[in-house]
Amino acid sequence: MFELIRDAIAAHQTIILHRHTNPDGDALGSQIGLKHLILANYPDKTVHMVGDGAGRYGFMEDSIMDEIPDSAYQGALAIVLDTSAKSLISDTRYTLAAQTARIDHHIFVEKIADIEATDNTFESCCGLVAQMAQECGWSLNPQAATALFTGMVTDSGRFRYDATNARTFRLASYLMEQPIDTNALYRNLYASDYAQLVVRAKFLLHVQFTEKNVAYVYTTMDGKAEYGVDDFTLSRGMVNSMADMRGVDIWVNFTESDKGVLCELRSSRFNINPIAVKYGGGGHMKASGATLKNREEAMAMLHDLDEMMGESK
Repeated sequence: MFELIRDAIAAHQTIILHRHTNPDGDALGSQIGLKHLILANYPDKTVHMVGDGAGRYGFMEDSIMDEIPDSAYQGALAIVLDTSAKSLISDTRYTLAAQTARIDHHIFVEKIADIEATDNTFESCCGLVAQMAQECGWSLNPQAATALFTGMVTDSGRFRYDATNARTFRLASYLMEQPIDTNALYRNLYASDYAQLVVRAKFLLHVQFTEKNVAYVYTTMDGKAEYGVDDFTLSRGMVNSMADMRGVDIWVNFTESDKGVLCELRSSRFNINPIAVKYGGGGHMKASGATLKNREEAMAMLHDLDEMMGESK
C-alpha cells in the first residue's frame, strides 16, 4: 500500500506535510512523526509542516508549524495526513504541489490526492505511518516514535476503543523500542489542573437526555461565557466527559460558534457515522463530527439518533 508514497518521497527534494484543521494528537503525531521519519532516512530532504496551531497539543516536540511561501510548493510533494475530506485540510495550498499524496484512516469520503494510502481498520493515522515505516524498512528515531505513539494513544482512547487490536499493540511495541517518556506523555495528555476540573464539572451539570437516553449538551453563544475556554476545548475537548455513563450508548456535544453549531458525536456501541454524514460531517463508526446550521438541525439529529436507537431494540 505504501510503495507509491515511498517512491514519491524518494523522488522529491521538498516534502510538505498537511493535516486537518483543529489538530488532535493523531493529526499532529502523524505529521511530526512522518517528518522525522523522512529526515532520519533521507537526511538531504527538506521537510515542512504547515497548518493551524497545535493548541493543547503544543507540548509535543516540534509542534510549531512552518511559514512557507507559495513558491515552496514548486516541484514539491505534498502529503495530507489524517484527513477524510478536502474541506478539512489545513492550508489549501497543497494543490500547488507537483504531486500530492494522502495517508488516512477515516471512512472514505472522497479522493483528495494523486496517491492514496487509506485504511479505516487502523485505530489511528499514526498507526498507519508506523506500519509504513516498518514495511519500508525505515530507521526509527525517538522523535518519530514519540510523536506516533502519542497519536496512537489519543485516537485509540488509551487503547480502549474497538479499533484497537493485536496489530495496534504490535505497532505500539515497535515504537516503544525507542526511549519514549510515557510518564511525561500521559501527564501532558490527561492530567488536569483545578480550573479544568471546574470547567468539566460545569459542563456535566448541563447534560440532558433524549427519550432513548442519548446524552447531550447544547451550549449557546451566550452560554459559552460560563466556561471561559475556546470552542475547540468546549466541543471536542469536553465530549468524552459524557463517556462511561451507565446506560448511555450515544453522547453528543453541540457548541454554537461563528462557523455554525459544532457537533461532536460518540458511541460505545453503534455506528453513528451515517448520521454525521447526513448532516455534512463524517469520521469513524463510533466517533464522528459535523458542523450544523442551527439548533433546529441539532434537535433533528437527536431525533434521528433516537430513531436509530429504537430500531436497534
